[in-house]
Formats: sequence, C-alpha cells, structure tokens
Amino acid sequence: MKAHDEDDGHDGHGDDQAGPGTGARIPLPRASVEDGGHVLPEAAPVALEHHVLTSLLGAWALAACSAQETAAVEDHLGQCEGCAEEALRLREAVTLLQRPESLDLDPALRTRVLDGCLERRPPRIPVPEWATPYDAETARLDALLQDFGDAEWHAPVRLRWFEDDGTASRRTTVAGVIAHLLTVDGTVAVALGLDDPMGDITAPSRAPAARTEAYWRASHYPPTRAVRAPWRGQGHSIVRTVAFTGDAGGMPVSYGDFELPLRDAMLDRAFECWVHAEDIAEAVDYPYEPPSARHLNGMIDLAARMLPGVLAARRRAGLAAPGDRPHLVAAGEPGRSLRLEIEGSGGGEWLIPLDSPGAVGSADHEVAHVALDGVEFCRLAAGHVPPAEAAAGQVGDREAIRDVLFAAASLSRM
Repeated sequence: MKAHDEDDGHDGHGDDQAGPGTGARIPLPRASVEDGGHVLPEAAPVALEHHVLTSLLGAWALAACSAQETAAVEDHLGQCEGCAEEALRLREAVTLLQRPESLDLDPALRTRVLDGCLERRPPRIPVPEWATPYDAETARLDALLQDFGDAEWHAPVRLRWFEDDGTASRRTTVAGVIAHLLTVDGTVAVALGLDDPMGDITAPSRAPAARTEAYWRASHYPPTRAVRAPWRGQGHSIVRTVAFTGDAGGMPVSYGDFELPLRDAMLDRAFECWVHAEDIAEAVDYPYEPPSARHLNGMIDLAARMLPGVLAARRRAGLAAPGDRPHLVAAGEPGRSLRLEIEGSGGGEWLIPLDSPGAVGSADHEVAHVALDGVEFCRLAAGHVPPAEAAAGQVGDREAIRDVLFAAASLSRM
C-alpha cells in the first residue's frame, strides 16, 4: 500500500498497454455474443454414419443428445423412413414413462401462505379452524375451473357412490357437478340463514340427492359455465358468515335423514368438494392433488367418528353381522373395537367401537386391526373403491373387518 501519491508509471490517460517497467495489467472483460446483439450460431449437424445415428435415437427421444448430435439425428430422420418410425415409437414410449405433472400449486402452499400472513397480522374476524378445509378446497376447485372453455364445461362426468352394498352412478357434466355442489352446499347456507340456491324449486326431501335431482329437472337447459358464479359466491358467503357467527360449530345442519353439527358439515362439504374436483379433473384428463395433510386428517377423523353410527344402522338393516361375541355395553363404556390405522399424509389411528355407537373404543377390547393409505381410505369412503378391493392390511376378526370396510363405503352418497 502506498502512503502518498507517487509516479507509478501511468500517464493518467488509462492506456490499455503496460509500458516498460510497469506491472501486468488486468484485461478488460470480453463482450459475449448475447451482449453484442449478434445472433447465436446454430448448431451445425455433424457427419455421422448410419449405425451411429441409429444408436443415438434413444438418447434423442430422452432429449439427452448434444446440440450437434440432435441436429444430426433430426437431419437424418428427414431422409430415413425406418429411423423416423423408430424415433416416433421411442418418443411415444418416453411419454408413457413420464408422470403427468400438475400445473397447480401444492395444496399445502395456500395454507402456509395464509398462516404466514396471519402471524404477521391477525385478522379482525378470523375464519374458524374447522371452516378452513372448506375454504381451501372450494378455492382449489375454482382455480381448476377458471380457464375451462365450453368443451370442458360440457365434458361428461360420472358421479359414483356405494348404495345397497353395490356400486351406483349418475351421469352428468362438469357444469352439472358444480350445480350438485351448489345445491348440497345450500343445506349449510340455509342453516346459517342465507338464501337457498334452490329458490322456488321444491324437492321431496332435504336429502342431497333429492335436492340435486330437483334442481337438474327444473333447469330448462343443461347447466353451463354460468353456474360457477353462484356456487363460488355462496361459498364465500358461507365462510364469511361462519366467521361472523362466533359459534363453536355446534349448530345442527339437516341432511334430510340425519344431521351434522356445523363444524362437521363444513368438513363434509370440503371432502365432497375435493372428491368431485377429482371427478372433474379425471373427466378433462388433468392431474389433481389431495388436500393438505392437516385438512385430510380432519376429513378422515370425521369419517372415523361416523363409522359406529353407520355400523349400527347397517346392523339394524340386516347388512352387518352382530358378531360371534358381541360386547354390548352402556354408553361411554369401553367395548369391542377395531383399530383403524391410516398411513401416509394426514394419517393416524382410531379405535372404532363395533357393537354400540355409544361405546368407547378400547385397546383392551381390540379384536381386529386394519391399515389403509389415507387417500385410499377417503376414496373408499367416497364410494370410488369397492370394499372388497380396498388395499388393506388386515389382522384379526374377518367379519368385523368386512363390516367396517362396508360401513366406510356406505358413508358415500351422490
């Protein structure tokens, strides 16, 4: 380091060349082709023999060739019919190996972003935790719908569920599915004091299927994209209203032949929204991801809590066996139980009382153990997987296992 200015051999004009007796100078950076505004040179095909080009077809199909090799192969494909046919077969095979990737964001991303925002600035009127799965699933389905054209809105969709120990289905369109969600979400809207989307249409009962069929029949034309706005508007109104009610979610919501507390009805609507979003995505050949783990866990928990009541109803109808050694107990007491183990995202363990809906599941009275993947269990509960085909790990009382799997499928409806 110099303590003061000295003559260091420079003349003060910034010459690029170092004079005699001076140190080496650092050269200026060279301008790249991109910075100079010049067109990049195209990769010229290299001269390769036929057998070499044939051996490169696999790499070309996988996009693993260099620029020069790619140019040589593609130049050759325009001249050799045999290699062109082989290249086409290889390219089609590669597409079969690739898993279709969804352009949608990770389902958990919306939750993480909202959580981060709420940590910085809590809302003046927060949405209850039990309403967030419905808020998230309706938003995800709406995002799927936003770019649909007329062809997609009228794409055929087959709704599937489990009824009378067999599969049932109903054919509709994408717009018809949204109309179905609109009318059934309307049961929650009515319970909250909001307008019924049915309007002047009268249904024979409050059952979801009856309301949907009545709405479809009353339409002069098949539902179109116009149904999206009232469905989404109703969803916003439901979420906004439950945030203002201050209710803990205990308000009853009638489904015709049964009731659910509001907190469970919101989970039920979130579950159906996801299931039908998958139906729509399948109809238009688009990948769709399951809900976030936290929301999926809530949906599975609701199904597990409903199983004892469904088992009892099936037993009264003669569809479920009473068991060789029924352990009938008073409400609130431990009884004969099945351990339901749900693996993967949103999983956990639940002890399902088998003989009385009022009994408490007990590890000491466990007679069977069933293990299922979380998404597989949800599809079973949606009636999309027959109970006999559910890929389950099963140990213990076979009759109890069968009854629980069939009860899970019986949770489904149109």
